[in-house]
Amino acid sequence: MSGSSTITQNSARIKKIAHELGFMFCGISKAEFLAKEAPLLEQWLNKGLHGTMSYMENHFDKRLDPTKLVPGAKSVISLGYNYYPQKDLAKEEGIKIAKYAYGQDYHYVVKDKLKQFMLLIAEQIGDVDGRAFVDSAPVMERQWAAKSGLGWIGKNSLLLNKQNGSFFFLAELILDLELEPDGPVKDYCGTCTACIDACPTDAITEPYVVDASKCISYFTIELKEQIPNEVKGKFENWAFGCDICQDVCPWNRFSKPNTEPAFQPNEKLVSMTDNDWQEITEEVFREVFRKSAVKRTKFEGLKRNIKFLNQT
Repeated sequence: MSGSSTITQNSARIKKIAHELGFMFCGISKAEFLAKEAPLLEQWLNKGLHGTMSYMENHFDKRLDPTKLVPGAKSVISLGYNYYPQKDLAKEEGIKIAKYAYGQDYHYVVKDKLKQFMLLIAEQIGDVDGRAFVDSAPVMERQWAAKSGLGWIGKNSLLLNKQNGSFFFLAELILDLELEPDGPVKDYCGTCTACIDACPTDAITEPYVVDASKCISYFTIELKEQIPNEVKGKFENWAFGCDICQDVCPWNRFSKPNTEPAFQPNEKLVSMTDNDWQEITEEVFREVFRKSAVKRTKFEGLKRNIKFLNQT
């Protein structure tokens, strides 16, 4: 069998495994230095648009060069895993949390899938060296996903897909296995500015540029100190994360509910009233968010956010 037909067959096997494991998309890129992205990342950091997230400044070279994460890397496999819920709880009156946090923490759910993926590659293709990533290392996941044709990076800086919108997690496998790269797709944002217009804190400072230090998700999750007074009254009841720029995106009318049991919300979360949120105890917090990403903000952080929503 010729080398090129082996590469074609292995690429098809990889995509078949992704489908069998429940991934919504799978695209392949050549593992190479992200030359176009390097100056954009440097500019974004130099302007301080990452706020207090100083870890974003670390491992600059690793963010741009996958061979520094996996020596001898030849391919980056980008994967998308749907988390759009059966019921959008944010449509109810009262306090809201981002859809990605309704069920179990995606880091663990998707990481388990990636471990299975690596085992299946070993079984079906052979001894392959590589690493799996779920928002857990300096990997520019949206840029790799765009390079591999999973979608395009929208004006809200998130990856958008024509058929399924943007409510999906991204993950990567960086392998020393040569595969057939997929090409990028075109940008379908056009003249639309829905996400820019809807952001209550003006975090999207220009198309495709987000000042993370102005984002509601940043204030409610990443920021450890007091939330600044100048954004008082602008959170529109978001206590953990924010989906505004996704909810208004026209492409998200194509989002389909996920079928992942681990992402189904805790029944107590579904039935929580505004009063329940206001009076939440540490015991209830532990029970409702035991396996949820909401634990990132800790009980005190969530209480701080809820209290901030009540201030006028």
